[in-house]
Amino acid sequence: MSYRELIAELNREHAEALSDALLEIGALSVSVEDADADTPDEQPLFGEPGLTPEQSAWKRSRVVALLAEDADPAVLLAAASNEIGLAQTPSFTVRDVEEQDWVRLTQSQFDPISIGERIWVVPSWHDAPDPGALILELDPGLAFGTGSHPTTRLCMEWLEQSVQNDQSVLDYGCGSGILAILAKKCGANPVFGIDIDPQAVESARQNSERNRAEVTYGLPDDCPEREFDIVVANILSNPLKLMASMLASKVKAGGRIALSGILARQADEVAAVYAQWIDISVWREHEGWVCLAGTRR
Repeated sequence: MSYRELIAELNREHAEALSDALLEIGALSVSVEDADADTPDEQPLFGEPGLTPEQSAWKRSRVVALLAEDADPAVLLAAASNEIGLAQTPSFTVRDVEEQDWVRLTQSQFDPISIGERIWVVPSWHDAPDPGALILELDPGLAFGTGSHPTTRLCMEWLEQSVQNDQSVLDYGCGSGILAILAKKCGANPVFGIDIDPQAVESARQNSERNRAEVTYGLPDDCPEREFDIVVANILSNPLKLMASMLASKVKAGGRIALSGILARQADEVAAVYAQWIDISVWREHEGWVCLAGTRR
């Protein structure tokens, strides 16, 4: 079956409503993109956990709707525009979408990733490049963390250098479980992973089973009432600051903590909050992100 894409550009306040209307009247899928992407006017748009982004679309938004071959793009767009009360139908273009093996195409975009001195993150459809290395089998999924993002990479490099046999580890904000699994493979025991998202917890459990790594996962209320040799939290700066007292209390005296999800310009502010309990500083920077690391006094 062949498909076509309808591409329309319009201002921020109507983009989300138009995408919803297109879905309701027959579009197979709809996405909203920054019409200024890859230009000097590109606008970052994101929020942090627990906070609502200031804007839900870009100043100049591009609505891309996937349509069946027999659908009339002009008729669908006119109907959707009328549904949300636009004074006139936005200008649009149409492009053909060739039929492809979408699973194979998606898989081809994810190759094994080499991290640190001996870590490889390998999707299940690939063979390990070096069977003697420290292998984490992990597929891209709903939970954050495949090793491709600088913050995940920084934490993995730190764990590789820091974890010793039989040290206890807490991964707070575990996402896919990648850091907890790595800690276990580096010799840590016991290892716990905590996340606020039940779907992430389930994903992490499945990833641990696949990697034959014994890790205990749960929601925040399940976090053990104990201290750990190592605590790692790859979240974002605001949650890290809000949780500073709790995370610091989970570190044994003389134990270590690593924090990431922090932009370089945010490092001093986050470090200042943790300095009440932790001797902490920037361990490493990569692509504008930093990993803070320190020792509990």
